[in-house]
Amino acid sequence: QVQLVESGGGLVQTGGSLRLSCAASGRAFSNYVMAWFRQAPGQERQFVAGITTSGRGTAYADSAKGRFIISRDNAKNTVYLQMNSLKPEDTALYYCAARSGGSIYSTLSSYGTWGQGTQVTVSS
Repeated sequence: QVQLVESGGGLVQTGGSLRLSCAASGRAFSNYVMAWFRQAPGQERQFVAGITTSGRGTAYADSAKGRFIISRDNAKNTVYLQMNSLKPEDTALYYCAARSGGSIYSTLSSYGTWGQGTQVTVSS
């Protein structure tokens, strides 16, 4: 099983960019489908983006399409979320999640391992 630690969050102005990182420790990172979720205050945690074990397949929520890019480096046991053209509504706690193999799913219950989250705040 992997353990996940997110980093890279912070305060940014509208239109700015941030790159989130999720470092995994443990064994066989390349066997895990990885995803990013986010949770704004008072709202449910929502899928943002996912990436297959090889990195060749990706999926995005409609709110992320065209602005966010998910990628992974299996040699570094790390998955990234490049976020561009940020909006105030992107403000949330961003979580990294992992599931062992399979496909990319957008449901929380599909992922068995979660990080602690990193805060992203976009000011208007």
